Amino acid sequence: MANDNARDTDRVWDLMKKIGFAMLVTRDGDKLRARPMSAYLDRDANTIFFLTDARRHKDEEIERNPSINLSFADAGSQKYVSLTGTAVVSNDRAKIKELFTTTAKAWWDSAEDPNIRVLKITPDDAEYWDSPGTVISYVKMAAAAVTNTRPDLGENRKVSL
Repeated sequence: MANDNARDTDRVWDLMKKIGFAMLVTRDGDKLRARPMSAYLDRDANTIFFLTDARRHKDEEIERNPSINLSFADAGSQKYVSLTGTAVVSNDRAKIKELFTTTAKAWWDSAEDPNIRVLKITPDDAEYWDSPGTVISYVKMAAAAVTNTRPDLGENRKVSL
């Protein structure tokens, strides 16, 4: 069983790395808010980082309620990860410089921008769906409909991180 969990944990991290972008879901009072973010994964530290802007509301939402959800989706290849965890916002300038890439330049002129913050996510658990892809999935669904059976559309696992 331990090997299964290790394999599933590896698959979660592999899928998140491959997909690269996540919808970050926070709580704004009674409402849920989601926005796309570029993920920086540090598997060894069991941490996912994002660069964020202090002028946006997500930082305030996280300070009020640090429980978050990250939803990674590659609809074209039918691969998904939903992760729950705890978020912390910091002004760690060294980490900001480390994470600042060409992608970040779309939002800020340089790593020296005083509005940039680091969002650090510590994952609790995840669930993934790993399908063989859209075309194969449709063929399997059609075959299942004809034979009145359930299609095998790949793996779905819950993983404690």
